[in-house]
Amino acid sequence: MGAPWQISLSRRRILAAMALSPLLWHGATAQAATPDARRIVALEWLPVELLMALGVTPLAVADIANYRMWVGEPQLPEAVIDVGLRTEPNLELLTQLRPSLILYSVGYGPAPEKITRIAPGMGVNFSDGGHPLTVARQTLQDLGQRLGLESRARQHLLEFDQFMAQMQPRFVRRGKRPLLLISLLDTRHVLAIGKNSLFQQVLDQLGIVNAWQGEVNFWGSAVVGIERLAAFRDVDVICFDHHNASTMAQVAATPLWQAMPFVRQGRLRQAPPVWFYGATLSAMHFCRILDNTLGNPA
Repeated sequence: MGAPWQISLSRRRILAAMALSPLLWHGATAQAATPDARRIVALEWLPVELLMALGVTPLAVADIANYRMWVGEPQLPEAVIDVGLRTEPNLELLTQLRPSLILYSVGYGPAPEKITRIAPGMGVNFSDGGHPLTVARQTLQDLGQRLGLESRARQHLLEFDQFMAQMQPRFVRRGKRPLLLISLLDTRHVLAIGKNSLFQQVLDQLGIVNAWQGEVNFWGSAVVGIERLAAFRDVDVICFDHHNASTMAQVAATPLWQAMPFVRQGRLRQAPPVWFYGATLSAMHFCRILDNTLGNPA
């Protein structure tokens, strides 16, 4: 993850997507001391989302340009400072910012000892290997406790549960047709979202069958050749847009794509970006996308 984006076009989006699966290990780490919530730096995008769910705007975030391309929501204010790559942030700039806390993803990016030379650090996990949303809920509570925002964490989770309960009936009338979730990486490959993903837990709550039952990595995604999509005969498909309209146009012009059953049946929908490796806010954003593309009033 975090590979330079100045590599060849044919490999760039694949390597980027592989790099976008940011977590390698399990467990969370944190140092003592309650920081000033106004000077928190997030070196990975999951911690950004956790902060925003607590109503805290980070002082600085790594790789803001790609955040806006791959995450989108929640939006970052223009005043947030960019501190460089998530894998290799600008340590000199971090030092100059004098943060009260640096949030990072465990097993990803700079070594914790480099971070803690600058400021107290707290590491977070994406998943336990199968339940990202469950882990996100606990991590939000842990961060809320760390920041003295326990009541905000509880309130957010209550609102999240109410939101999910309200969304569930909106998909009852669509039937049992499976849903395939993909993102186009280049003219030959897609990223497919399957089991163990954040979206899988959302689909389970909404009673929607995930069409991708094939191989996945720890984060619940897989890079596969476009030709494999031809095997899906009766599915709805959502393809997430990541500022790659020109690539989509090239693919759409190919006989292979035009022969796809879901293309011929008019069951392909394009959607704005939503962070595949996020937490509750990404889950809610995903639900709204589903409602806009598939939902029916209860």
